[in-house]
Amino acid sequence: MKRRDATDEMKAYHDDEAISVFNKWKIGEIDYYWENLLPPIQGAIYNGRKGIGYPPNGVEIQPVIPQNELINVKKHLSKKHDDRTTIVDPKLIAEEYDNDLTKHDLEEFPTLDYATQQKLRDEYNLLHDEIIDRGFYQCDYWNYIRELAKILALFLYSFSFLKTNHLFWSAIFMGMAWQQMTFIAHDAGHISITHNYQLDNIFGIVIANWVGGLSLGWWKRNHNVHHIITNDPVHDPDIQHLPFFAVSTRLFGNVYSTYYDKFLWFDALAQRLIPIQNYMYYPLLCFGRFNLYRLGWTYLLAGEGPRKGKAAWFRYFEIAGLSFFFYWFFWLLVYKSLDDWSSRIQFVMVSHIATMIVHVQITLSHFAMSTADLGVSESFPQRQIRTTMDVDCPEWLDFLHGGLQFQAIHHLFPRLPRHNFRRAQPYVIDFCRRMGLQYSIYGFGKGNKIVIGKLEEIAKQCSIMLEATKKLKDHDS
Repeated sequence: MKRRDATDEMKAYHDDEAISVFNKWKIGEIDYYWENLLPPIQGAIYNGRKGIGYPPNGVEIQPVIPQNELINVKKHLSKKHDDRTTIVDPKLIAEEYDNDLTKHDLEEFPTLDYATQQKLRDEYNLLHDEIIDRGFYQCDYWNYIRELAKILALFLYSFSFLKTNHLFWSAIFMGMAWQQMTFIAHDAGHISITHNYQLDNIFGIVIANWVGGLSLGWWKRNHNVHHIITNDPVHDPDIQHLPFFAVSTRLFGNVYSTYYDKFLWFDALAQRLIPIQNYMYYPLLCFGRFNLYRLGWTYLLAGEGPRKGKAAWFRYFEIAGLSFFFYWFFWLLVYKSLDDWSSRIQFVMVSHIATMIVHVQITLSHFAMSTADLGVSESFPQRQIRTTMDVDCPEWLDFLHGGLQFQAIHHLFPRLPRHNFRRAQPYVIDFCRRMGLQYSIYGFGKGNKIVIGKLEEIAKQCSIMLEATKKLKDHDS
């Protein structure tokens, strides 16, 4: 028993066919309003036991908010030391910085009492019903014909420049094609194209694995967790990038990742890189695609995906796809078509760096947003709005962002076809206005500035903590 109401999440993530079979696993009914309890995987202990779902190696997770309590600013977020103290425990510096951010969230968003959050949930469900009634879940397949035609044109440009020995531009167009393919794979992974599990996965694997060299299965496993527990440093793998990036001071404390089932050590390398992370943001993202190759192969070879049921065969389809990609791109195109290693390395690097923009787009919507743990009483829609930023752009530029600029809308309705995000936006904005939710939307340039500013602030806090650690050691010695 997970002890937390997941009705909104289940409805947002599953279609009518899946929802219709939920009752097969029903074990009982309640005749009163359910008040959330902390799940075991988030650190709860019941009857002296750690409970089902607790990390198997027995690591104790300490939740920011004690289990089964509403967040209390005075009780949980009070100062831990006298500001006049000259020597301060470095951990308290990071903790108090995080507490200040949490206080800001509590001031900006609706209160966390059950009545307020239930009202918010009820209004969200009415909004979801309106989105459905207006036909926004209906996918216009002409959009994907245009998408595929656009991607085909980019590949033709790439191969044409390759034939004329304009390797730089050939690589640029190759990277642009991969970037656009990522958006289609994203849609297929959310089953938002045909809304048929098998068809969308097959289509997505062909696009992602066979043509793009990335594992759709790995991405789905990672991305679905990100959607459910967005921007939590302990649970969300999308912000767990030590030793290269930290978007929360909580990551300074060797946190245990419930996704990776291991500690994220704030080791010597992290202590060197985090203080300069705002300068390393764009350079490191240039190599993001290489890391995705590693993650995809690791996922598939280790058999971390479904091993039974109708999804089990996807593993072998994906392995065949990645093998085919490495054959056609690295062997046929790079090694056999190019004459020397200088040209080969240039082509690989330029084509992969050209996809850096999609990594910026992915991180842009979350890196600058709240990472606070507001406890189990916070509703699904409030958490999604609090932790997600939208990017404003003219409609004619939507193709460049591929729907990722409407992340808040996507997080509220993960299965919604992305070509309908703009149509749904006015309804989401009105919902946020009525419910007192702060809807964050900035231009692409402003959004990047905010992300860099957040990384710079966390880098500064890291430097302060490390300096305090050094002074404390000197004082003790």
